[in-house]
Amino acid sequence: MGGPGDPPEGTPEGAPGGGEDEYRSVVFDESFVRAARLQEYSAQERIADHAPAVRRRPPLRRGLSRQVLVLVVLIAVAFGTAIYMGVRHPYQTPTDRVAAEPLRMTVIPLAPEGEVPGTTDVERLYARSPAAQFRVGAEGIPLPASRRTAHFSDSQVVTALTTAKEYLVRSSLDPEVVVGGQVRPVRVLLDPDQLDQFDESFARPAADGRHAPTGWLVRFDPSRTELADRKIRVQGTLQAAEADSSTLEVTADHTFVYALRPAGADAEAQASLFTVRRELQFRFDRDDLRVHQTQLVVSYLQAGPLSCAEDATNHLRPLLVGQTAKEGGPAGTDPYATGSATALCGSLATSAQPKV
Repeated sequence: MGGPGDPPEGTPEGAPGGGEDEYRSVVFDESFVRAARLQEYSAQERIADHAPAVRRRPPLRRGLSRQVLVLVVLIAVAFGTAIYMGVRHPYQTPTDRVAAEPLRMTVIPLAPEGEVPGTTDVERLYARSPAAQFRVGAEGIPLPASRRTAHFSDSQVVTALTTAKEYLVRSSLDPEVVVGGQVRPVRVLLDPDQLDQFDESFARPAADGRHAPTGWLVRFDPSRTELADRKIRVQGTLQAAEADSSTLEVTADHTFVYALRPAGADAEAQASLFTVRRELQFRFDRDDLRVHQTQLVVSYLQAGPLSCAEDATNHLRPLLVGQTAKEGGPAGTDPYATGSATALCGSLATSAQPKV
């Protein structure tokens, strides 16, 4: 029997005096526990008597998991695609793009047969001339009905016509260009391949059919002439056609009529009319259409009343009220000189002058 303080069942196991006293000398220190290999029973092992009593835990896998590898590959592909699109973006100029042709230009002065007529009434000048029914300014350059071509859409054809019209307005109707000496409004509309020729034309004008400023735009000598009326009259046509699968062409044929008087004259001074006929051929590739620029490839200009003896390369120097053409023809043409243009001059018909 137990002592007075012992439980009825006797001293429990593990308690002092119990049946586990012989294991008190066994000590599981921390290093022993850490070094122990963990094992656990599997469900199959628990129900199969012949199976091993324990199952070893599979070893820990070393290296990157499959999900991490897939993520790295996707990032690499996205990064490579971004670099490719940056190098081959859709707005880059193709390497096979054909350079723009240089402008070929012809300027023909028209000399009057007698004195230049004029009056102080500008409206009467226009009403008594062939320009009586012409419209004023940009209204005289209407856009024609347009439709798509085999390789260009409706919007691309309209863009070509609109850009050609804008070139005509800036180069023939803008007073800052016509009598103010400005060239930038016209320059910004040109294809970059033609800018060197344009700049050289104004830096070193030459009557060689390539470098006459009056081939690019209409401009009068401001030391001699000014506008008597800023409402310039215009009439003409625009036509668009496909030149090939990568090129649109627009042909412009317009007559511009200016009322002019001597520079510095008062508002009551007599004015006269000056007529300019411009036939221009524009060319557009897809890059030009995208940035609203153009290639001017042909410029044919007839203008009068002018004196054939006057140089019309850099400026137009109109004959004003009461003046007559100077004697002598245009500058001589040397057929032995290569690269030069033939000097031309015509006669301004009496019917082209106002009846005042």
